[in-house]
Amino acid sequence: MSFIEIEHLMKIYGHSKSDKVAVLKDVSFTMEQREIVGLIGASGAGKSTIGKILAGLEMPNKGTIRFDGHDLTKMSGRERRAFSKHIAMIFQDPYESLSPRMKIRELVEEPLIIQQIERDKQKRLNIVREALQVVSLDPDKYLERYPHELSGGERQRVGVARAFVCKPKLIIADEPTSMLDTSLRLELIALLKSMNEQYGISYVFVTHDIALTKGFCDRIIVLHEGEIVDEGMTDDVINNPTHPFTKALIHALLTLEGAHE
Repeated sequence: MSFIEIEHLMKIYGHSKSDKVAVLKDVSFTMEQREIVGLIGASGAGKSTIGKILAGLEMPNKGTIRFDGHDLTKMSGRERRAFSKHIAMIFQDPYESLSPRMKIRELVEEPLIIQQIERDKQKRLNIVREALQVVSLDPDKYLERYPHELSGGERQRVGVARAFVCKPKLIIADEPTSMLDTSLRLELIALLKSMNEQYGISYVFVTHDIALTKGFCDRIIVLHEGEIVDEGMTDDVINNPTHPFTKALIHALLTLEGAHE
């Protein structure tokens, strides 16, 4: 049994026949513990929808999701909320995903309170401090600051600390680097990779940029119009793409790399 097993996943938006759109069409894949899997595709391909379904933010119309032996699609709302401590999410926008009225201490502490992981305030604070240290933010400098006092890269690190603080088994990273410049993107990727190696966290890495998956993702899954069109080890897919959409992505990547040489 794999760590995560997704079978025949379907997601349809809209209610009437005229406005129904199938965002996911019979999507199936598996992943193992400690693995980093990249979901790649253009806007509207369905990659972010998979992440939201895994995180419990949306429900599929059809299909099953087994996580560490548990069928998430058959859980009650209460069971899913209790189970949610094992799955965390890093959002795309570091400016919109953090409440401007909360201090960094409160933002990172909030998941611990919601999940009732630690009732003792001092012990919670110690866990928060550890999470900030993991993402290379000095707790003494950042605990009492507000998001507007931080740079975009620092805010996204706070988002990573929020995701990490409950020690989840899986983190879904939904385009976490798209609003960062090149140097900050590479720094964030290096941070996520080190957390994978040190803590054994698995990642579903949602991106439209196939270049980011090189050296980071173990495997990649290419989605096009709600269907998987290519899947395999990252280097294998990049070196031997089979679908025209994947070939176009690789061609664009090689063209960009050639322009920078």
